[in-house]
Amino acid sequence: MDFVLDYIAVNTFWTILSIIHALLAVALLGALTHQAAAVLAPPRAGTASNFVTRFRSVSGPSYAVAVCVLWVLAFILGGWIYAKYRIYVRIPIEQEGFFKTLGAFELKEHLTTIGLGLLPFYWHLWKNARNAAYDSARKWLTVVLAGICWYAFLTGHVVNNTRGFGL
Repeated sequence: MDFVLDYIAVNTFWTILSIIHALLAVALLGALTHQAAAVLAPPRAGTASNFVTRFRSVSGPSYAVAVCVLWVLAFILGGWIYAKYRIYVRIPIEQEGFFKTLGAFELKEHLTTIGLGLLPFYWHLWKNARNAAYDSARKWLTVVLAGICWYAFLTGHVVNNTRGFGL
């Protein structure tokens, strides 16, 4: 990492990592939201082709690998950024007394870790998408992961807005 810091400032480096993390999170959020919409309200045959119908008519199995890869990449990059967060963001937020914000972020950490642990099961369910016995488990696990992703995304924004952009 030292060779990179010879060319760019430390704050710029961490800002770039934060932006990449956010872009991965947006891609993950989009994929999981499309997939959750597809399993919660699949389009019916003969319905008009409007925006909502097209939004939920995605092929759920085609998103499974992308969701797994994006979740792992965002998690790893978030873990790397987390080291900086512990020192430069968390301590000032504690000193300001924003304990609900910290608690929300702690919950985010736990939920995303649980989501990471659920990914092998999620992948297995989507790999076997033609097996009707898995339909309910696949549907609700996808919805749970989408909910975790939305919570993590929104909480990340709140914490970033509490302390400011750039570490």
